[in-house]
Amino acid sequence: MTKETKAPKPSKATASDVAELAGVSKWTVSRAFTPGASVSDKAQKKVLAAAEILGYRPNLLARSLTKKSTHIIGVAIDELKNPHSMMVLDTVTKALQTRGYMTLLLNITEGENYQAVITMADQLQVDGILFLGNVLTTQLYDVAHAMHHIPLVQVCRNSEEHRGVDIVNIDGYQAGREIAELFLAQGYQRFGYMKGPDVGSNHLLRMEGFRDGLEAKGATLNVMMVAGHYDRNAAYQQITGYWQATPRGERIEAMFCENDILAIGVLEALIARDQRHSMGVIGFDDIDEASSPVWQLTSYRQPREKLIAEALNRLIDDNPDPDGDWRHGELIIRQSHLKR
Repeated sequence: MTKETKAPKPSKATASDVAELAGVSKWTVSRAFTPGASVSDKAQKKVLAAAEILGYRPNLLARSLTKKSTHIIGVAIDELKNPHSMMVLDTVTKALQTRGYMTLLLNITEGENYQAVITMADQLQVDGILFLGNVLTTQLYDVAHAMHHIPLVQVCRNSEEHRGVDIVNIDGYQAGREIAELFLAQGYQRFGYMKGPDVGSNHLLRMEGFRDGLEAKGATLNVMMVAGHYDRNAAYQQITGYWQATPRGERIEAMFCENDILAIGVLEALIARDQRHSMGVIGFDDIDEASSPVWQLTSYRQPREKLIAEALNRLIDDNPDPDGDWRHGELIIRQSHLKR
């Protein structure tokens, strides 16, 4: 029995192969694939024809490294289960592709080894890192800042205590005040706020705006709840426990949730107890599920496209617009906040 031999794997065509077939120099091949480079129409047609025959594609990464710019942006994210994070990630990748950049996704999950993830980005020589709503811990900041002095931009969360990180975030304080005014217009008397991770509220400023908006009209933020994560089941458990432990006449009448996932968890708990209209609920981010006929969730919509455009202007072009309309979102009025 003879041993079957495998056909040799075809080798990848090189710039030298294209140059030989086209009858030009290797540098002419390089210029033919470089936008704006000086090369005659005749030579370029020869190169492109030879490349088509050989199946040649230029090594963009190698070329970028010689120019000290890889056109790769690291995108760090730690809430991959959060629908709003996915919406922002979709916006980011499309915007980067339009600009001719590639995305290197960095999953910065809580408790994971930041050093290994960021080191990988450093080894690939990313041109910058965009943090998408991450809680930028001192450990993560130190690791990222130790890279080769690349720009760092934080989107959808404040991190003023970390110098060297550019912040692109809406005016969360004003958003909180607008939500307070909407609740007050319904005649509610007792109010609650539910946050996700138990981090400083100055990361978002939504609670401060909500609290101050209530106090400006003589009302009080009566209850603060911490779900621990942006998780609908955690919100469900929080509001259920509160409901069971609090006498009917002392319960809050309106709840502002730090994001839509928490708000939907609250609504689920109310429906399970046949108390759907016993509490007004407002969320934040206006995810797709918010408009479901089941929830009809009133929510505050962030201008994702404008936020990302501003972030990339800073990250890539070093061209900030501090007074742009990316700072302002919009209340999307549905049914969940109404007093019945």
